[in-house]
This record gives sequence, structure tokens and C-alpha cells, in this order.
Amino acid sequence: MPVQLTNDDIRSLVYQTCQALDDENFDKYLSLCAPDYQYQITAYSPEIRKEQTWLKHDRNEMVGLFKMLPQHVRMPGRFFRQACVGSIGDLTKNTEAVHITSSLVVAYTEPEGLSRLFAVGRYEDKIAANGKSPVLLSRTVRLDTRDLSPGAHVPL
Repeated sequence: MPVQLTNDDIRSLVYQTCQALDDENFDKYLSLCAPDYQYQITAYSPEIRKEQTWLKHDRNEMVGLFKMLPQHVRMPGRFFRQACVGSIGDLTKNTEAVHITSSLVVAYTEPEGLSRLFAVGRYEDKIAANGKSPVLLSRTVRLDTRDLSPGAHVPL
């Protein structure tokens, strides 16, 4: 029988995903994702009055993206993701997945030590709730920020 997950388990998973991406520990990040994981980044454009999909990958495509990162021209500094879990679906029901919404702030620090706000938005996560520990089934990053610097290839 699966272990009943707690809100702290869910918050810990969201934190661990941010920390793994901050550290560019992509193997750790992927270990927190289900085999059929789906990832996408979207932003609403008021100019065209539509939601835009900027990136949409499954787990295998994420593996390929991570492998290709050293080949890309990249921003030389470091990203710091701060996610604040705002809502967690009902964990008391016998359910396969739980929906989580977190606010997201991403800061960027240049090699010289100057930090600036890079992006804001939300994580909309779907988390498997039927195992020993939670794993991400999907993550949609819904950005408010629509002007990202060139060379920002690491997922948010």
C-alpha cells in the first residue's frame, strides 16, 4: 500500500527541483521526475491575445536538452529559483496525482556578484501521489516575464 504523502513531502519536492536546477545537477532533477514526465514553458501574450508555448518536452527530450547545454552559448552566471507552494490538491483522497501551484521568482547573479530579477511566474505541477515519495508527472511554467535574455537555456 502506498505511503500517504504530506504537504511537507510536496513542498520538499518542489524545493529539491529548484535546488537541483540551481546547481545544474540535471541527474538529480530527472530523478525527481516520473518516466513519462512532461515539461513546458508558456506565457500569455496580450499583443496576440494568446497563450504561447515556448518550450514543450517530454523526459527524453529533457535528457537531450541537458546533454546539449554545454554546446550552447550561455549566460555565465548562476540562477536562483525561489518557489513558494501556494496550493496543494487534496492529499486525503485516494488519488494517483495531486495538482500543485507555486509562485516562482528567478534571480540571476553575474560572475561579478551583481544579482537581478530574471523572471517571475508560476509552477503548475502534477505530482504522483501513490508511491513512497512524490515525483513530478508534469510541470508547466507559466511566465509573466516575456523578455528573457539570450543564452538562458536551462529550464526554469
